[in-house]
Amino acid sequence: QVQLVESGGGLVQPGGSLRLSCAASGVILSIETMGWYRQAPGKQRELVAIIRTGGSTNYPDSVKGRFTISRDNAKNTVYLQMNSLKPEDTAVYYCAKVAMTAGRVRNVEAWGQGTQVTVSS
Repeated sequence: QVQLVESGGGLVQPGGSLRLSCAASGVILSIETMGWYRQAPGKQRELVAIIRTGGSTNYPDSVKGRFTISRDNAKNTVYLQMNSLKPEDTAVYYCAKVAMTAGRVRNVEAWGQGTQVTVSS
C-alpha cells in the first residue's frame, strides 16, 4: 500500500518561495515516476512537475524556471521548490505516483491528501 504525505504549504507573498515535501511509504521513489499536481477552486487538477526514474524532469510553461522537483532517495522523499510565486499559483498541491506510457501520464496510481499554498499580498 502506497502512502504519500505532503507538507510545507502555507501563506506567502508574491515573489516569495516555498518548499513542499512528500514523504512516501510503500514505494521506492528511485524506481518510480513521481509528480506534483495542483488544483485551484473551480478548476481542473493540473500537472506541475514530473521526475522520472533516471532523474529527468518536465514542467509546463506556467512554472518552468520557477519550480524545481527533486528527490532524496535515502529519505524516500520528493520535493517541490517553488520560487518567484505568483497569485495564480494559489492552489492545493498534491504529490502523486504516476504511470507513464509513450511519454505521457497513463494513470495516477496514488495521491497524497494535499497541502494548501496561498500566494497573496
